[in-house]
Amino acid sequence: MIDPRDMEHCREAIRTGSLSFHAASRLLPGSVRDPALALYAFCRMSDDAVDEGADKGAAVLALRDRLDLVYRGRPADAPADRAFAAVVEGFDMPRALPEALLEGFAWDAVGRRYDTLSGVLDYSARVAAAVGAMMCVLMRVRDPDALARACDLGLAMQLTNIARDVGEDARAGRLYLPMDWLREEGIDPDGFLARPKAYPAVARVTLRLLDVADGLYRRSEAGVPSLPLSSRPGIYAARLIYDAIGGCVRRARGDSVTARARTARGVKLACLTAATGRAVASTVRPVPAVLHAAPVAEVDFLVRAAAQREGRKGRSDALLAVLAQLEARDRGVA
Repeated sequence: MIDPRDMEHCREAIRTGSLSFHAASRLLPGSVRDPALALYAFCRMSDDAVDEGADKGAAVLALRDRLDLVYRGRPADAPADRAFAAVVEGFDMPRALPEALLEGFAWDAVGRRYDTLSGVLDYSARVAAAVGAMMCVLMRVRDPDALARACDLGLAMQLTNIARDVGEDARAGRLYLPMDWLREEGIDPDGFLARPKAYPAVARVTLRLLDVADGLYRRSEAGVPSLPLSSRPGIYAARLIYDAIGGCVRRARGDSVTARARTARGVKLACLTAATGRAVASTVRPVPAVLHAAPVAEVDFLVRAAAQREGRKGRSDALLAVLAQLEARDRGVA
């Protein structure tokens, strides 16, 4: 399905650009691992283009055009685009899922901040839970309960990323912590961005966000037994590796400004071993009732899109609005 040369490019991109996912992917069966690496390579390329480019708005608009070409079956002449186009075709990937990711990147480009936890979850739904839903599609799983729990895992992983990157993001002028939580702690967001320091109040907010992630990690585990047995070790591994990142932040007492948390190779290997054990245990444990819990409100649109196979349905009004905002900015219109 994917040209071997394009596939090798995707493997190399993830091997160097996403160490945690690369480690977890080693436990996925080849039928899922290769399309997953192609998916992550396209997402990684997109994220880097927006994150590192001088003109973030132009990068998002270029990504919009590349995604259009993918869904027309005429991808841009680049390995990640061709590989992702093969995945879209082979798995009938609902367009709403990668376009949710595009919307999250557009929010980054316009510098959106999030007043409440719900706003942070809205953002996390787009840049991470959408990927969790796409991973389910790659496993040929469209059950709404399984999709909801996959989205829980995506949300938890993104909240962990936010907690880990508070200092790095602040130094780049970005802030993803809930504004109301910061203000409750007496922190002025603009003042913190102007002078990022390891304030105890910011650390408390960071730990509070990790508490929310912990609850989502626990809920997500209920969905893993709904996945094919051969895929369960890789998903458990991703869950454990990202949770270990949160553990590093906790051991630093919530200070992710002074230094960015990293997991050692030995920790990753321990997570891979534990993931295999959990996958075996999942074959005999009863299905927890939380499997059937309603999706978190902020990810409900993703669950519906994936479960109903909404295919090549057009863009949402929200996405069109933020893209129009970027186009106006690109033309110099106030």
